[in-house]
Amino acid sequence: MALRKDLRILVVDDMAISRQLLVQMLEQIGIGLVTTARDAGEALAMLHTDPADLVICDLNMPGMDGLALLRRLRADRRFCRIGFILTSGEDSAERIAEAWHEGLDRFLPKPFDMQRLVVCLEALSGRI
Repeated sequence: MALRKDLRILVVDDMAISRQLLVQMLEQIGIGLVTTARDAGEALAMLHTDPADLVICDLNMPGMDGLALLRRLRADRRFCRIGFILTSGEDSAERIAEAWHEGLDRFLPKPFDMQRLVVCLEALSGRI
């Protein structure tokens, strides 16, 4: 399955290095429509003005975490169909299971791996 080159992705992570690494990896595979947000609140504001097809979001962030952002998006008719990939270096099976229950599409463990990222994107690009 070929990745859609017009896929609009929003990367949300409080760690600048993680945001930058994901943006670089996405650019390497030919996805250039990538924006970033430092936290979930900024992400919500951005989605209202610049919709995305897919959100790649860190689980653990100060304030509203990735799980809370997922819940907000799934509860809102305007955003409930946005693809959602959760990332984390934490192996909290309970929190990740909760995210699956809330409508998570894919989980991408940290440290990031190009092949895993591509698998996640290809799994979602057909239905977005």
